[in-house]
Parts: sequence; C-alpha cells; structure tokens
Amino acid sequence: MARTKKIRQEEERLTDLMNIGVLTTRFPMDQVHAVLEKTGRASERVRLLPAHVVMYYVIALGLFRPVSTQEVLRVLQEGLKAILRRKKVRTAGAPAISQARTRLGVEPLRQLYEEGVRPVATARTEGAFYRDRRVVAMDGFTLEVPDTEANRAEFARPQSREGTESAYPRIRGVGLVEVGTHVLFGAALDSYAVGEITLAARVVPHLRAGMLCLADRYFPGYALWRQTVETGAELVWRVREKIRFPVEELLPDGSYRGRFYERWNRNKPLGEGIPVRVIEYEVLGKEERVRLITSILDWRSAPAAELAALYHERWEFETALDEFKTHLRGARTVLRSQTPELVRQEVYGILLAHFALRGLMHEAALRGGRDPDRISFTHTVNVVRRTLPRFAAFSPSGLESAAQGRAGRDPGDRRRAAALSQREARSQAKAEPVSGAQASREVEGSGAAGDSGA
Repeated sequence: MARTKKIRQEEERLTDLMNIGVLTTRFPMDQVHAVLEKTGRASERVRLLPAHVVMYYVIALGLFRPVSTQEVLRVLQEGLKAILRRKKVRTAGAPAISQARTRLGVEPLRQLYEEGVRPVATARTEGAFYRDRRVVAMDGFTLEVPDTEANRAEFARPQSREGTESAYPRIRGVGLVEVGTHVLFGAALDSYAVGEITLAARVVPHLRAGMLCLADRYFPGYALWRQTVETGAELVWRVREKIRFPVEELLPDGSYRGRFYERWNRNKPLGEGIPVRVIEYEVLGKEERVRLITSILDWRSAPAAELAALYHERWEFETALDEFKTHLRGARTVLRSQTPELVRQEVYGILLAHFALRGLMHEAALRGGRDPDRISFTHTVNVVRRTLPRFAAFSPSGLESAAQGRAGRDPGDRRRAAALSQREARSQAKAEPVSGAQASREVEGSGAAGDSGA
C-alpha cells in the first residue's frame, strides 16, 4: 500500500473515531447523521473535518470553553495516539476549523437540540414533580458576543440609564428548565433587541399536558397566558401589582378566583376573561408582597401554601443558567465566534454540552438513589474534561459506565466506584477542593488568548 494512501486512511479513521466519547452517549452517531441529512449538511466528500465530526466538535467547544479551538481538537484526538501508534496526529489549523464550522452552519445544531434535548426526570427523580405534575421554569438569559462588525449589525447592545452602551453586543435567549434535573430545553435565540415576551411565545409550544410551569412577574400578559394555557400545561406565574383581578370567590386556603382580562375601559373589564386563581402572601423578613396566579382552579388539588412554596423553585433556572454561563462558557468571558451564524451555532453547542452533562448526572443520581442537586456540576465538568481524551477510544457503552461512575460522586466522596481503584477514587476526590467560581477562574487562566476566524 502506498504511504500516502495509508496516511489518508489513518486520517479518515481518525475523524471517524475521535467523536467516540461522552457526547455519543447523549447524541448517537445515527441521530447526528440523520440530522445532517435532513438539513442538507452531510459531507459529500472525505475531509479532515467532515460534518459529523464538526457537530461533535462544536459541542466539545462548549465543554472546553476557555481553551482555544485548536487545543479542543487536540484534546479530542489525544486518546487516539495509542490506536494509531503515532506520537502525533494531524490537527487542522484555526482557518480550517473556522471554514468547517461555517460549512456546517447553525441549523444542524439547532435541529439536534430541538430533537434531542428533552426533560429526563422519571418518577424516581427527587424534586422533579409536584404531586403528579412535572415542574419546569421559564426565564430568559443573555450572552455577550465578540464586538465584530457583523455581530454589531445582528445583535444589539444593552444601554444604561445614562444612555451609554455596553462594551459587547448580546444574544438573548428564553428557555425552559426542568427543575429537578436542570435540563434546559426548548430555548429560542435572537438579538438582544428582541424582547423576552416575543421569545417566550416561541418557547411555549414545548410545554405539554402534565407539566407545571413557573415564571416570574415580567412574563404574564393576556396573550401569552392564553397561549400557554392552551398547551394543556398548568401555570404558576408571579404577576405585577398593576394587573387587576376582580375577586369572584374567596376560597378556604386564602386564595381567590378571578379573571384575567385582556383590556379595561374606564375601570371596566372588556370580554369574558380567562379564569384564574390568585394567591397573595408576604415573604417573612422582607417587606415584599408576592402575588401569584395559577390555572389550577381547584384549591384542594394545589393549596395556596404549597404553590407559594413551589414558586420559589423557579430559582432553579438561575442555577442552571449559572452552570452554562459560568462553568461552561467561563466567568466574565464573551463567546468566541466572530459571525452571527457561528454565534448561534456556539450557543447551541453550549446548550447541548450542558444537556450531555446533566443527563450524565441524572443517570448517576438514579443509580445512587440521590437528588441530582446533590451532585456537583463543577466536579462533573472537570472529570469529563480530564477523561475525554481517554474516552475517545472507548465504545459508547463502555464510556457511559465509566463516566457515570465518576460523575456519581460528590467532591470528597471516598467510596470506591466499580470502574476505579480506591487510590484513583481518592485522587479524583482530592482534585476538587476549590469553589465553583474559583475553579472557573483557574480554568480560564489556562486557556489560550483567542481564536482567529472562529
């Protein structure tokens, strides 16, 4: 066999094998190829970076956010050196990586997110259900993007009260978080100039009967409330004081029934309105009065005190947001992509990476009989980052058992896992002595300064 042909075959084998790892347990190869065919982005000829490899690579960028694009590719290839019996493997340069990402575009990542990211809680998942309803929270988020001419034209900048603009444009998103597992699904992305209510209308169709949706005071409006109720999901949303709900019936649990009207004219409501139940209470230790409305009209099936306590689970969205904005993206850092198309691609990659980690943590929690909230997200991220090069040579089934064995332990856990020796388990536990914020700073400090073209 000619040497050039042998090298070409090795390189083709490399691109086929480098994606085997943590990501393939959540996004199987068959699913990735199906998405590429559906979106018309499958590679028509053999490349160093074919489309299915780039799909996994973009998700890996979310796992290794503080690291340069070339270094992430090296990390994925590291585990294959032993297979190829070579001291070095060929790594694409930054321009080639950028071109490969541009060829791929955002649509395959968006499609994979829409098809693959779903709530994962089961009846055994602690803290995921209120009675028989799956609890989810809806909220918005923003991410800073590089200050390039293309990004400035596509994404808006926030303005201060003094009229000054922020240093970077921002992309805005709204999504749903499964409270018990922190899985962020159904997200919609757009320019910062597009409001949260507009994006929420795109997110609402992801709600289903059997879900209970929590949202803060800035979301309730007649049109959005009607749209959301029509999905069959139940709602518990906080509302602002200026929205009026005339009392129709006082209920034994302290709540009352009223109606949500679209418009008022001279203190008189217009139309029939939507029936709601109103819950008002004060937060102890704070001079704050909270008013909730719910679509659950029967107070016996959801007493006011229980819904008031449940509403504060909405803050689980903020926890999930911190996970992918701080621990994956990197604290106080902007995204790396220089064009709007790649910005959106990168955000979907981060969301997919977050789901892969959260799915791993949920399975570990079920196996260990514990609440997913008790498993350290930072520890899981660090374990995956350390072990991904070795996992590149594993089959997906072998990888899954090994990864879950590590992710199933909190920092400090000294119990022996099936896949690890006692000494290695102790070493893993001792490697996580710092807080999440400090760990993010340390990881940032080790990354490359920037990327060209991507």
